[in-house]
Amino acid sequence: MQDLRYFRNAYLEIGNFILNALNVIRIEDVAAFVDLLVNTYRSEKKVLVVGAGRSGLVGRAFAMRLMHLGFRSYVLGETITPSVGENDVVVAISGSGTTTMVVAAAEAAKKMKAKVVAITSYRDSPLASYADIVVQVPGRTKVAKMDDYFARQILGLHEPLAPLGTLFEDTAMVMLDAVIAELMYRLGKTEEDVKSRHANIEVL
Repeated sequence: MQDLRYFRNAYLEIGNFILNALNVIRIEDVAAFVDLLVNTYRSEKKVLVVGAGRSGLVGRAFAMRLMHLGFRSYVLGETITPSVGENDVVVAISGSGTTTMVVAAAEAAKKMKAKVVAITSYRDSPLASYADIVVQVPGRTKVAKMDDYFARQILGLHEPLAPLGTLFEDTAMVMLDAVIAELMYRLGKTEEDVKSRHANIEVL
């Protein structure tokens, strides 16, 4: 049997990166994000999640969990997604902060007076410039070089085993799942509440 050395090393590298990322994610930004979502829930405003590619899949998972908590959550591009209005929230996910569709969505949201939350590795990116809240999630994005400060701080200088945007996407996924846990506590939700909104019609 092969020892799967690369599998083991990659698993450890990704896991350690996610753990160490907690030391550089600004907790005050996460707190502002959670507060915004709590207020959005209580005011029955909508949450629209935007992302492309693998970041889009992370966004879909987050939108799903928000729905399980009782939020009016939607994903950009779905046929049932309604218009965005004043004080609705747009959560835009892009590691580079330059993804054309995501940046355009954030710009349009600001014109509609929605609140924009950017989940990105770059606080000085075009996406961040439209955001009311920036949650800077470290990661080696597909456009990053290894001289990027956050990647160097956590990974060191070696060539990572996780290709392209994997580290950003995995870290963003865990960060957003942790936000869901905080929301459950703040909103007094239980696992039974989540289960009651889980899909009960399955395709065989």
